[in-house]
Amino acid sequence: MGLARTAAALVVLSGALGFVGGSWAGDCVAIDDFSRTKVGEFPAEWKPRKDAGREVYTVLEERALRFLRAVSRGLGIQAARPFEWDLTAYPVLSWQWRPLLFPAGADERAAQTNDSALAVYAVFPHTVFSVKSLKYVWSAVVPAGQHLTSSRGLTQVRVLRSGTERKGEWAEERVNVLEDYRALFKETEIPTPVGIAVLTDSDDTKSSAEGDYAQFRVCRP
Repeated sequence: MGLARTAAALVVLSGALGFVGGSWAGDCVAIDDFSRTKVGEFPAEWKPRKDAGREVYTVLEERALRFLRAVSRGLGIQAARPFEWDLTAYPVLSWQWRPLLFPAGADERAAQTNDSALAVYAVFPHTVFSVKSLKYVWSAVVPAGQHLTSSRGLTQVRVLRSGTERKGEWAEERVNVLEDYRALFKETEIPTPVGIAVLTDSDDTKSSAEGDYAQFRVCRP
């Protein structure tokens, strides 16, 4: 899915995003470990942008780890998890991900090839018709650390990892959402996120992409 369409896709989901409570003691709070979903099903409490997304995202289990498997065949459909949290207390978003198949010819710097095996969003309210989002990507070719932007600045993208050498291996990420929000949106306010989203897409390259996501949490610094 092109970056220019990211905000439009997420705003469809944002109307359904509400506060999700949790136990707010300790250094980290679980957003989702997929333990409430039966293996083989679309994850409970997640919302696909389109109904076809229910076939893209499936909960699986491997060595006692529940995770979300994404299999995209020429599709670009996001899935979102409603979850509000206090960025002042829990500025860090943490998760695990594992690339399995990178979309052929993908390069997130160009709209016509803007597909990724793995992408995670932190989503923020903006207007009735749009949202802001920070998008974290594992790219096959774009160098790690590169900053991209789209949707007239409403989507700010950070390439966290680059390359296909670790295909099939789990990696853990920790990003400071508050610092990224202030740095990339050039704002000093402290927003309240309305949720997270994932996207494994292959529609622009008309290819296929596969990847896994697990252990979404928010943490203290």
